[in-house]
Amino acid sequence: MSAPSPIRIATALPADCRTRLMEMAREVNFAEGTRLFREGGRADRFWIVRSGTVTLDVHVPGRRAAVIESLGAGELVGCSWLFKPHAWRLGAEAMTPVRAYEFDAARVRTLMDADPVFGSAVGHWVGQVLAHRLQATRIRLLDLYAPYGSGSSL
Repeated sequence: MSAPSPIRIATALPADCRTRLMEMAREVNFAEGTRLFREGGRADRFWIVRSGTVTLDVHVPGRRAAVIESLGAGELVGCSWLFKPHAWRLGAEAMTPVRAYEFDAARVRTLMDADPVFGSAVGHWVGQVLAHRLQATRIRLLDLYAPYGSGSSL
């Protein structure tokens, strides 16, 4: 049995902060193939997946978008809402039917500013998510381009 993921909301946020965040949630559903957001669009909301799979992708001129990550239950979709200029740096698409919790980014940022404990917890969580995704991307790039893959060490 593997350890709980430190980036899933159930383990990443203290119970009191998780409760406060979830009080702002709105349940939404996305059909397979629905674009949640596109690169460069206004990052005014974010989601936590309840069920289904969302892929993060990057625009490749003249080609289909390149999928860089698949997200499932309990995972955060969208980090750009927290950082100015609040514009999406990637795209996201529902690869299966998706049920999610949706959050108004401005409302969450306002609560983060008003409550430093909540703000620190949410900021730390988003930071953990970004660090995890950066490390996963690094490993994928090593697997693709390094002469001996990601398994070798110096």
